[in-house]
Amino acid sequence: MSWRHGTWSVEHPLPVGAAFREHVGATVRAGDVIATGGLVGPVNVVEGARRVGVSPPDLDRVGRVRPIADVRRGTVLARTGRRFARAAVSPIDGRLLHVTADGDYCIAPVTADWSVRSAMDGVVLRSDAAAVTVEGECWALGGLAAYGPDAIGELALGVDAPDEALAPVRVDVRSRGRIVVGGARMAAEAVTRAHACGVAGLVAGAAPAGGLRVVYGDDVVAAGGPSSLDQPTILCVVGFGSGPLPAEVWEPLASLAGERASIHTASARLFVFAPRDRLPEPRPAPPLVLSDDHSSVRPLAAGEEEGPNVLAFDARR
Repeated sequence: MSWRHGTWSVEHPLPVGAAFREHVGATVRAGDVIATGGLVGPVNVVEGARRVGVSPPDLDRVGRVRPIADVRRGTVLARTGRRFARAAVSPIDGRLLHVTADGDYCIAPVTADWSVRSAMDGVVLRSDAAAVTVEGECWALGGLAAYGPDAIGELALGVDAPDEALAPVRVDVRSRGRIVVGGARMAAEAVTRAHACGVAGLVAGAAPAGGLRVVYGDDVVAAGGPSSLDQPTILCVVGFGSGPLPAEVWEPLASLAGERASIHTASARLFVFAPRDRLPEPRPAPPLVLSDDHSSVRPLAAGEEEGPNVLAFDARR
């Protein structure tokens, strides 16, 4: 749990059925669409090579539609001859997914479209059917847990001090498209109101576990990850319950307000796209200690001995 400026790689897993992927070496900005595709229904197999009277290797020569193209019912996929033409025709509206080794066409209806946006300013290092990876330089703050889809927006303060709770009344449509920074706590009411007002994401010291269950459900809270693109995005920096942000974390957050930022939920990190000289050399955050009832966390006081309730964080985050 500390700030660091450096080079970061962000992997964006892709659903099955990508029709477009950004190519390796491309320069992208956070929020740019780097892949699109569709979820498909049952596959229809249409005779191709046998239907038009050619061998499978020659089907490409007489084909009129390439894989991953959208087709309408009656679209001619391949054709031979003129006066006595032979044609393979799509029987449905859908997407041509694949041409088999036997020269048959695999077509399926598209049930939903999807897109993946970059969570990083940088260069595409990898682009394949499994994932698109983007590498770039920025400021980063590692948190404990994040929920929801990746979020991109301008960083904005929703509280005046690091020990305040983010009140629902501080969240309205003026924060639409922004990543709002709370203080020690964000309740379920603030999360749901932020989502309804179009807030891109929320960052705070902690959130009550009960409130997370209200918003995301038991299974998602147990797994520590997102369940739906329709749910809000939050980043818990120090823990659950209530956790005032240490000055070493809060002061850079306040200084970076107004900068473009993103929350990458898979790594539970906040990325801020500001130059290195935007902040002084960050100070390491102190260890955190759980309260006796485990309902909150606080920085370890100077001279206080470390005990079993001290939380250890990976300094590399």
